[in-house]
Amino acid sequence: MASLSKRAGDAEECNNRSNKRVRIFDHGFDYDGGEKHIAAVILARGGSKGIPLKNIKLLAGVPLIAWVLRAARDSQVFHSIWVSTDHDEIERVAKNWGAQVHRRSPEVSKDTSTSLETLQEFSRMNPEVDIICNIQATSPCLHPDHLIEAVEMMTKHGYDSVFSVVRRYHFRWKETKEEEATEPLNLNPSCRPRRQDWDGELCENGSFYFATKDLINKGLLQGGKVTYFEMLPENSVDIDVDIDWPVAEQRVLRFGYFGKDNLGKLRMLLCNVSGCLTDGQVYLSSTGEEMFSFNTIDLTAINMLKNKKIEVILILSSDDPVSDAFAEKLYEKTGCKVKHLKEDKQVELERLLKEKRLKWKNVAFMGNDVPDVDCLNLAGLSAVPFDVPIVVLNAAKYQCQRAAGHGALKEFVEHLMKKGAMFKEEPWLIPGQGAKPSY
Repeated sequence: MASLSKRAGDAEECNNRSNKRVRIFDHGFDYDGGEKHIAAVILARGGSKGIPLKNIKLLAGVPLIAWVLRAARDSQVFHSIWVSTDHDEIERVAKNWGAQVHRRSPEVSKDTSTSLETLQEFSRMNPEVDIICNIQATSPCLHPDHLIEAVEMMTKHGYDSVFSVVRRYHFRWKETKEEEATEPLNLNPSCRPRRQDWDGELCENGSFYFATKDLINKGLLQGGKVTYFEMLPENSVDIDVDIDWPVAEQRVLRFGYFGKDNLGKLRMLLCNVSGCLTDGQVYLSSTGEEMFSFNTIDLTAINMLKNKKIEVILILSSDDPVSDAFAEKLYEKTGCKVKHLKEDKQVELERLLKEKRLKWKNVAFMGNDVPDVDCLNLAGLSAVPFDVPIVVLNAAKYQCQRAAGHGALKEFVEHLMKKGAMFKEEPWLIPGQGAKPSY
């Protein structure tokens, strides 16, 4: 059956469609007068054979499973989001990222257990659920728009099942036994088509499967009135297949979903001194003098940004233990302005941005504590050092693997460079792409 979903057109058309979908879902799911409970279920068994605990292994600074949890959360189309697991550590990570946990039984936690058996158990234990979306934990380039459009197919257009596909252009041949001749499966060797003369084939990419509860209880993920949702190849990353972790990480850095706010051309980095640049500890000399330490590799990272004409401002809060003398020394070492905040952090920083004629999307922010949560959410790209409070971690778009005072800032700067943040152009800087914004 032909899909209602078309491959991506030009950027303007995509933006218009996205805006339209958001307006639809701002008013809920009630298309036909009867709201249905739609649940997202991510299956994450602890016994991965290829990569141990693959589902929570850090990919570009974020647990693998968190990439799809973030996309599901920000789509705002699910009444509940679940992770189905048999492992304590996966359960902990899932809860940290805001998911509910279906603790699966031993009967569906075996190496021979199927996804469908686990979904059937989930369905029995959650009778209020009407539609289940099985999202694959190993598809980190999933975006909220993919889920929004698929839900619309289920609720507005009356499909019983929708699954994701990618278009491939591979010529396939039949496997043969020894001494048997092989045969083509999807081409005529005497008339091999050019790519532009062939529509290719639709292949499941495994990112997600929507199905009604009735279908799942009958032992089907696809059935009834069924259609597909076509995803672009760059979004069809599957870590089960692409086990080269560094390659997968590069794909995610370019095509992954980092949160609701997109980073524009980077103009400024804001970074806490205590707990980001330093490890937050106060050292006492034999004479009773208070001392603080920072890592020279972080100073190197600051210079890297300054060489790119990116302004770096270091932040001191009103309750920060760092002394004025240390702040002066820090200015001498880095050449960066050290700003002492006296009021609410968000209020003061927004005043600063207004003075600089900047918007949050042009700012990278590194924080580490609860008062930083709003700024972490607002910034175009935000990061936290390793081992911060859960509520702070959930607000950040990137979690450093290094600790504060031990290279976390340098890691964040390298992440910014991998994303090409300082080389992006604003639409008003590109000829023919609109007028310069007013402030």
